[in-house]
Amino acid sequence: MTQEQGPVAVDDARSREVLGLAWGAVAHFAEMLADQGELRGLIGPRELPRLWTRHVLNSAVVARFLPEEGSLADVGSGAGLPGVVLAAMRPELEVHLIEPMERRVSWLLEVREELDLDNVEIHHCRAEELHGKLRVSAVTARAVAALDKLARMTMPLVEPGGVLLAQKGRRAEDEVAQAERVLARLGGDQVTVHQIDLLGDGEVTRVVKVHRA
Repeated sequence: MTQEQGPVAVDDARSREVLGLAWGAVAHFAEMLADQGELRGLIGPRELPRLWTRHVLNSAVVARFLPEEGSLADVGSGAGLPGVVLAAMRPELEVHLIEPMERRVSWLLEVREELDLDNVEIHHCRAEELHGKLRVSAVTARAVAALDKLARMTMPLVEPGGVLLAQKGRRAEDEVAQAERVLARLGGDQVTVHQIDLLGDGEVTRVVKVHRA
């Protein structure tokens, strides 16, 4: 991050309300990402101006759907969105960050140490490699794959009674329709699409919530 850019994290009432006690840790994470993200191929240059609202703060949108206790797996964690943000917000949860690319894993290891996230475990592998080895209360995924493909990757990780929480774009409902048979076959018995205006600015984020029977 250059001096001309100034701080990336926005210290306002809404950001504080969304992040709560995690604001400091998440703000530090945002500054790390602004400083190193483009250089290390984690984010594109066009994303820097909207890094805080569009990516970092937006990752908090699924927090309201997480269980009060248990475990969470973030599949395709990449730069740490939303996994790192959620780990900072919910220190009582056991958080697994799953990422196959070595350079991204190296980054996540650095972030875990810098933010002192002792509730985080990092897995250098594809989600499918953990089938039969890891079961969690909730799985999150942001910009990973179409829902039918994502379901095959993630639903075997969700314990009975748990949920898949997928952040999706405007085609969320279409993806749900196309994935209906796959989700049913994998135990998804309730599927809902939540539309959330996190900052009250008209920018809607869609969260597909899939409950596993």
